[in-house]
Amino acid sequence: EALRKIIKTLAVKNEEIQSFIYSLKQMLLNVEANSAKVQEDLEAEFQSLFSLLEELKEGMLMKIKQDRASRTYELQNQLAACTRALESSEELLETANQTLQAMDSEDFPQAAKQIKDGVTMAPAFRLSLKAKVSDNMSHLMVDFAQERQMLQALKFLPVPSAPVIDLAESLVADNCVTLVWRMPDEDSKIDHYVLEYRRTNFEGPPRLKEDQPWMVIEGIRQTEYTLTGLKFDMKYMNFRVKACNKAVAGEFSEPVTLETPAFMFRLDASTSHQNLRVDDLSVEWDAMGGKVQDIKAREKDGKGRTASPINSPARGTPSPKRMPSGRGGRDRFTAESYTVLGDTLIDGGEHYWEVRYEPDSKAFGVGVAYRSLGRFEQLGKTAASWCLHVNNWLQVSFTAKHANKVKVLDAPVPDCLGVHCDFHQGLLSFYNARTKQVLHTFKTRFTQPLLPAFTVWCGSFQVTTGLQVPSAVRCLQKRGSATSSSNTSLT
Repeated sequence: EALRKIIKTLAVKNEEIQSFIYSLKQMLLNVEANSAKVQEDLEAEFQSLFSLLEELKEGMLMKIKQDRASRTYELQNQLAACTRALESSEELLETANQTLQAMDSEDFPQAAKQIKDGVTMAPAFRLSLKAKVSDNMSHLMVDFAQERQMLQALKFLPVPSAPVIDLAESLVADNCVTLVWRMPDEDSKIDHYVLEYRRTNFEGPPRLKEDQPWMVIEGIRQTEYTLTGLKFDMKYMNFRVKACNKAVAGEFSEPVTLETPAFMFRLDASTSHQNLRVDDLSVEWDAMGGKVQDIKAREKDGKGRTASPINSPARGTPSPKRMPSGRGGRDRFTAESYTVLGDTLIDGGEHYWEVRYEPDSKAFGVGVAYRSLGRFEQLGKTAASWCLHVNNWLQVSFTAKHANKVKVLDAPVPDCLGVHCDFHQGLLSFYNARTKQVLHTFKTRFTQPLLPAFTVWCGSFQVTTGLQVPSAVRCLQKRGSATSSSNTSLT
């Protein structure tokens, strides 16, 4: 038995060696192929450089020839004019000498006058005795000293250094992340950067074993990048960057982890009215949803009103604040309370979420409620709930409701509402999600943890979570929400 184990171990080792020998042979083939490839590329680059130099040489030679031809033309024209002037002057001198020799002649006065007039009009006196162009061609000389030094300094492209992410300059706000980095050494050969990021629930350095894949963004030309429109459904994000030149990519930077605080929840199907069909963060009114036989069938399969998504194996370990609401089975909303609650408690801090509802809905409401909200109670008609309510049935109205008190809102009804809850400050504000205009603010003191609450009749809506409190909302709150329509009668 011991010998069998030894033989088995040796056989395994032999297989490993054989596999390693195969990989070494494959690497030898790759070395040959890759070296031939880079040699071919290098020859192509030098040939390209030679072609460029030849092209530059031809252009410069053409410039010299054109300049030489132009100067030759000007000087030859000037030389011809001077030659003609000289010939004319010599003829005039010859005529004058002959006249002087025949000075006793009767024709002397007339000849002398002609000579005088000829001298006055002689071309020699109209010539400029200065060359029109210079014979200096030094302006067409080329100094290749700097280029020669650059060519002599040519080396193979080095592997770029790993960038350094600047946490002080990086920013997480408004569901966007701006990441800033720098190179430890100046490198003019950098062509682009590659950014990778992934979501995680773990603080600190990225873990090797992580379910979330790295998302890749390539071709970044600057040393910063902004990720927009993110949904922060996890607590943190890992980031890393690498620099690339035209030949090779460098190592990734030391990865960093940024916190991405945001309010994330789902709708608790175990609380929803039987006429509401809940699908993750979407709800649709279903007039046939209350059939008794359908309910019993779903309960029998474990998929009905008692099956809360917070207990689903796919959800993993729930947040401490994401607990069963105690509204299973008979405690779901009923009668005319067409309501569904979120599955995550609000017991502190600031939170923000948005709701888009179908404009044709006959009635729609959004707000918060205590867990003690009764199964027959409608949103806003009890001291345990606060909401904005849209009514398109019989009489159109847009109101704020709390404790059965109503305030009519003098504002257009947006198709998307933003909800901001500051638990400790006792503020519940509603916004036009697009313009961030304040629609109404409740001011109160919350005595119990809250749950997001929604109601719809003959319509549908969709909730967006994983959102940070927008900067515009924070600014408005700091200014005391001066433009809000808060009313102490509704607190």
